[in-house]
Parts: sequence; structure tokens; C-alpha cells
Amino acid sequence: MNAVNIPRPALAESPVIVTVAPNGAYKKAADHPAVPLTAEALALEARACLDAGAAMMHMHVRKPDGSHLLDAQAYRDALAAVRRAVGDELLVQVTSEAAGVYQAAEQMALVRELQPEAVSIGLREIAVPEIAEAELAAFLAWVAERRIMTQIILYDEGDVRRWLSLRARGLVPPGAWSVLFVLGRYSVGQTSSAYDLLPFLAAYDHSLPWAVCAFGAQENACVTTAAAFGGHMRVGFENNLKLRDGSVASGNGELVRQAVEGAVALGRPVADAAQARRIYGAVA
Repeated sequence: MNAVNIPRPALAESPVIVTVAPNGAYKKAADHPAVPLTAEALALEARACLDAGAAMMHMHVRKPDGSHLLDAQAYRDALAAVRRAVGDELLVQVTSEAAGVYQAAEQMALVRELQPEAVSIGLREIAVPEIAEAELAAFLAWVAERRIMTQIILYDEGDVRRWLSLRARGLVPPGAWSVLFVLGRYSVGQTSSAYDLLPFLAAYDHSLPWAVCAFGAQENACVTTAAAFGGHMRVGFENNLKLRDGSVASGNGELVRQAVEGAVALGRPVADAAQARRIYGAVA
């Protein structure tokens, strides 16, 4: 799709989904005492971030020692704790991230066993040589058939082109797909700038909902820029601990509140969980 022909709905008619990523795979209490590492802590953070304006949580679970974990039962426990705290007022997306620990087959097996409402999947982590293309296509078809809201994580414009190629070749059937552009993951010092968004926008065909997360202290500027172009926003301790003034946030809720303020300043309504489910659950 030529950039000139990208659909441009009025911002006032385009609710923005603010997602919180409160912990990630690596942050620990030594990084910030408010990083939630248990099911109970995730539930408390869910409540605080919902109150701050989040519609969605990107969830990681951890082992007792705080290290990264992919485990269906651990996810069930954390999802149940969050549900007790906020009901269905927050859409919870689990991660399938490898974090240097898991292989593609294990990641896909986790998704099949858990069958979550929503999941994020790194394209680079599952579209790998050890997974035959037919096996990858079968997994994507399985996800699509079950209407799992699946967000494909893309790190650069090369990833964007690869994802578009898979779709063009018919390996990605219609389903509840969206994409996440990650800014700054492989930059020096893992810092990002709003300018980093431009190559993604130039390469993307804008056929699916898209969101942005960004590493480093310019997170808020990056996601607000994304919102100005019709994208959605993901913030949180997974990628950044600082507020836009350079001070350290006391909790994820402060980062969510900043994102909400940016969306409101642009004239975009802030989506609730029901709207997020409609946006990310649309057939495409």
C-alpha cells in the first residue's frame, strides 16, 4: 500500500489502546522495588494500571527466583489473580518470549496448551530454520482458527517485510492479528527515539492494527508519536523505568497515566478493554 493511500481515520474516531507491560523477562526488584514478580503483585499492578487508564496488560510470569518462565499453570494462576482483581476490565495478553531460555517448539507448545485470550509472539523466534515452514503455517492456522488475539512482534523494517510476505503467500489465514513495532531493542544502550518509528511506517501496509513499545527514557515520546499516526501504545517497566521528565516512576501506573495524557492531548479517545477486544479481535 502506497503511503499516500494509507487509510487515515479521524483521530477523534479512533480509540487508542494503552497497554501496560509491567515486568518483562528481565527486570527484578534490584532494578525497581515495584517490579511485579508474583501473581499477587501482578494483580495489584493490574488494578493500579486499570485505574490509570490501561485497557490491556502484557504479562510475563517468573520462577520463584525471579527468572523468566513459560509455564501454562503459572500463567493460569496469574490470570486468575488478575481476574479476581479487575474482572474482565483488563484484556490480558501473555507472552511467549524465549528470553534466551526457550526454543520455538516450546513456545508454540505453551500457546497450544494454554490457549490464552491474547498472546504476543516474536516473528524472529518462531520463524526459524528448525521449524519447517509447513509447521509454522499450521501453528498460525491453529491460532487463527481459535480467534486468539495474536500480536506479532517486529523489531525492524526487515521483520515487517518478512511478516507481509508470509501473509501475501497465504501462510497467515484471517484471524485476530495485530503487530507491535519495537523501538530501540537492538540500538546502542537500548535507547529509542520517535524517529525510529519512521522506517516501520514506511514498510508497513497498515492492514492490521499496530502498536509501539520503546526502550529507554524517550518511551513516552515514542508511543505518543505512534498515537498521532493512528497506532496504539505500550508502556511499562519491561522497557523503561523513567517518566518523561527523567525521574524514576514510582510504579507502572504513572507510565500509563502519561500515555493517556498524550492520547488525550492528540484528541484520541482512550479505549477500554471491551473496545480493545473489538479492535484486536477484528478479522483481517
